[in-house]
Amino acid sequence: MSKLKNKVIFLTGGTGSFGSAFVPMTLNKLKPKKLIIYSRDESKQWDMRNLYSNNKNIEFVIGDVRDYDTLKKNMRGVDYVVHAAATKIVPTAETNPFECVKTNINGSMNVINASLENNVKSVVALSTDKACNPANLYGATKLAADKLFVSANTFTREKITNFSIVRYGNVIGSRGSVIPFFKEKAVTGKIPITNIEMTRFIISLKECVEFVWQSFEQMTGGEIFVKKIPSIKIIEIANAITKKKNNYHIIGIRPGEKLHEQMISIEDAPFTYEFSDHFRILPSIMNDPGYYKINKKKKVNSNFYYISNDNDKWINSTALGNWLRKYPNYF
Repeated sequence: MSKLKNKVIFLTGGTGSFGSAFVPMTLNKLKPKKLIIYSRDESKQWDMRNLYSNNKNIEFVIGDVRDYDTLKKNMRGVDYVVHAAATKIVPTAETNPFECVKTNINGSMNVINASLENNVKSVVALSTDKACNPANLYGATKLAADKLFVSANTFTREKITNFSIVRYGNVIGSRGSVIPFFKEKAVTGKIPITNIEMTRFIISLKECVEFVWQSFEQMTGGEIFVKKIPSIKIIEIANAITKKKNNYHIIGIRPGEKLHEQMISIEDAPFTYEFSDHFRILPSIMNDPGYYKINKKKKVNSNFYYISNDNDKWINSTALGNWLRKYPNYF
């Protein structure tokens, strides 16, 4: 039985892309006692509220993770927290750096403190491949947030509340993702490609939700769970969307972009252990596989890294096109 079953779950940023999948999947499968949707977007909350108007196990709260007092008050009686609230679009973060810091770093600090004050059992925070060796402000703030959630496990002697992180790549169809953008551009003209060699990790929202569930079941506190997912070339995404051959033009890499994304750096290797469907990065400040009940044989090589252009799993334009046709209303 899942830890989350018949419990009170608190989801920050609950009306975003992740919430659009997490809410129905969690209500249907895990049957929580209460699922609290905490977000600052009144319009999106109204739309979601109407979808679940007959469900008594869901509650909507207008609030911002930047506002500690409101966050703390509404987290009373909560068992588990999923922290999904973030300023995540790279160009937006680059041009609004103070706002990005307030949400991604200060907001994370507020989630940690409110969880500790309310004796929440466990917190899983959503991270990103851009937090690994960041090249932009968004990635830098998410790296800082990851460090905060890891360190939060040492803040109290009682260890009532455990904190862990899940890290994955680009989510197919999420707000601000490349697929809806490419589909829009394909209608009016050529698709803008930054570099034909560019690669990205790719994952579906359904897989994201299931990985969060899995992480709650397996976490001890302080781990970064990294999902094993396929890579794809950006040019393959363009080819899956447009029916015209070579219907793209090269615009060059934008500020803050990488040619390839990374989820585990070589500096993480001494603390990284491999499992069938994921990796776990143990905290360097508490690197004891015995405490985490991990077999030392699962440790990766000292020169290991996990990067999108050097991956065992790949998806091409045909496979992605089939997926898009299978789920035409996904976007």
